[in-house]
Formats: sequence, C-alpha cells, structure tokens
Amino acid sequence: MKESDKKELKEIVNNTFLKTVSAFANFNSGQIIFGIADDGKVIGIDNPQKACLDIENKINDTIKPKPDYYMNINKNTNVITLTVEEGIFKPYLYKGKAYRRRGTSTVEVDQIELKRLVLYGNNLYFEELPIDYLDLTFDYLLSTLIKKLNVTGPSIDLLKTLGLLRADGKYNNAALLLADQNNFPGIDIIKFGPSINDIVERKTLDGISILEQLDRAEEMFKRYYRFEKIDGMVRMERYLIPFEAFRETIVNALVHRTWDINSNIRIAMHDDKIEIYSPGGLPPGLNEEEYLNGFVSYLRNPIIANVFFRLGIIEKFGTGIKRIKESYREIIHKPIFTVNENSIVTVLPSVTKLMSLTTDEEVVFNQFSAGKILASSDVVNLTGFGKDKVVDILNKLIEKSYLKKIGSGRGTKYVIF
Repeated sequence: MKESDKKELKEIVNNTFLKTVSAFANFNSGQIIFGIADDGKVIGIDNPQKACLDIENKINDTIKPKPDYYMNINKNTNVITLTVEEGIFKPYLYKGKAYRRRGTSTVEVDQIELKRLVLYGNNLYFEELPIDYLDLTFDYLLSTLIKKLNVTGPSIDLLKTLGLLRADGKYNNAALLLADQNNFPGIDIIKFGPSINDIVERKTLDGISILEQLDRAEEMFKRYYRFEKIDGMVRMERYLIPFEAFRETIVNALVHRTWDINSNIRIAMHDDKIEIYSPGGLPPGLNEEEYLNGFVSYLRNPIIANVFFRLGIIEKFGTGIKRIKESYREIIHKPIFTVNENSIVTVLPSVTKLMSLTTDEEVVFNQFSAGKILASSDVVNLTGFGKDKVVDILNKLIEKSYLKKIGSGRGTKYVIF
C-alpha cells in the first residue's frame, strides 16, 4: 500500500492527520489509513474503538465547519480507514487555515485558492462578482448576436438575460470579459518556423472581447494551416490541422480557464503541431478521466459558457474533447491532452505527413492501424500489390518516418513509427 494524492498512511493517531482532513474536505475527497507504516507495513492500532473516538473528537473540535466523514475498522488487522468526503461548505479550516493535497504531501492553499474556496462555499463563481465599471460597451458582442440570433439592439433586458447585469444594476466579471475593452489576460500566439528560434509571427490578443479574441485566433490559424485542393472542377478548402479541433480547443480554454490569475492562454504554432496552454487545472469535483471522456459535471464559468452556447459556438456542454477526438478519427496521429494541477495542455498534430504520400504509399500505410504489426507478406495479401512493389513502398515509408522495421531476415515486420 502506497500514499497518493487521495490516500495518506498514518502509523499512529496524532494531530498531524488533521491538515489532511481539511485538504480532502476542500478538494476531491480521500482516505487516511491508521495503523500502516510509511513503507506500507501493517502495524494496526491498539484499542481501535478508542482510537476512533479520539479521531472523531479531534475532527469535531478543530475542523470548521464540520466535514462529512466515516470510519471503518478492519477486525483482522486493527487498521482504521477514515474516509473524508469533499464538502460543499468550503473552506474547511484547521486552526484557521485551509489545506490541499499536492502529490503525497499536504500543503496550505495560497490566497487565490482560498478565495476560490470561499466562492465555492457560497455557491458563487468568479465571473458573477460585481465590478465598478459603469461605461462598458458591447459592440462586438452585439454584432455577433445580430449575426447569429437576429437581435435588434442592445438593451438592459438582453444583458440581464445573458447574465451580464446583476439584479443590483452592476456589471459582473463575465460582462467585462465580453465587453469591447477589459483588463483581463488574453491569448498569446506565436507561429514558429522550422525551429523555435525562428519566430514568423507573434500576436497578443488582450484588452478586447473574448469573442473577438476567438475570431482573431481563428484568422491566424487559417493564414498558416488552410490550403485549397482542386477535385475535378471543384475548389475545396482543407486544413493541415483539423479546424474543428483548433476551434474547440480555444473555446474550451476561454470557457473553462481560471480568470482570477494573470496568465495568458498560449498558442504555439509549429509546422507539425499546435500546442495550446490553458491556465488553471480541472475545477473541483471533476477528475481527469471524466474531463477526457467529456463528462463535465461542473462549469467553472457558466455565464460565459451559456453565452457561447446561445451563439452556437458551443453546441452542447461537455462535448468539446469528444469533438476534438472525432475530428482526428481518420487520422493516424492523435491529439494529446495533458492535465496538470494548474494548467491543461493540448497538442494537435498536423496531418501534413499524410499529404506527402503517393497514392500507393497511402494504400500501404492505411493497412497499419495503431499498434498493428505486419510482415511484407501480410501487406501483399491486404493490398494485392506484388512483393517487390510492397517491399519498395515499405522502405520508402521507413525513409519518410512513417514506419519502422522490427526484426531481421525472414522475421522482419513493420509497425507505425
């Protein structure tokens, strides 16, 4: 048995576990197991019934407000398992301080995290908080609304319907994000050349509506990744990276990022990929598996999400990741999602490689799905090409870094590089 971000081992019962009770109550639940040494050796607790009473008293006397928890005793080992549930009345404080888990350690939260916990505990969102600006303009939002929803013009009722104007007549942070001018961080975009030392173009999109930021980011994407293909008499628009994937990734970043930190969304455009960095990890109550599978049960910025939904930018809540994956369904190289504590990074690979193949090379390459290992004789049977032709094509695919060779002689086989 090992410690993790959701499991702490304690050899004895003393006050050191109480910080972790605060951490689990504030973030993502967890278990504290008493009677286990740090190396995982089972020791057990003398008089576990009395120890449970001691644990209960310590929690009730020192953690404010009282968290939800329960205990179980293993009768064979005298090991006590304390399960602490993530609560809704945050922050849960131990001696006036809130804690969280960071790997196998328990640490005090910083001021930004503490403010977020206070908001969560009051069922509030940062975007709902009032601002002192009185002279906001919404020309870009209005033009988008006219284009998408045929609204006639700006009005107090419209702003209230969109959730941008509070009952007390004040604008909120969501309104400021959608206004024509604001002081929030924006999007930093860099287009690199053949190396990261070669910067072709750099733009910082800030001080403007996040709707305009989205449109201008898309314009720069199209400038470098769009091309035209002529099929017969028809001129068709194509992209080196799926446009749908890029758009969904930027929308996800704008809708789900944390806006209370001074950090830009960063887009690094390379010839073979685009990397998008979004500030802020997952919101409380959502784990990595749920996020990657599109099971988004908590929206960090529901007002912004609702405006994007009304404008048709978001088709359905929680489907962004699925749509990104779907746009790569017929492409060998898949997007990569990395969820960190304070950021989410998405890598969208280019499909340029697939376009450099001849028709016969594409036929051979398409026989290899991810992980499939084939001999040249297998490819002959699958394609109907002659053996010499297949061997020649396989060698060319190796030269182009599409395939790699495994084994030698008669045991030679091939797999996607």
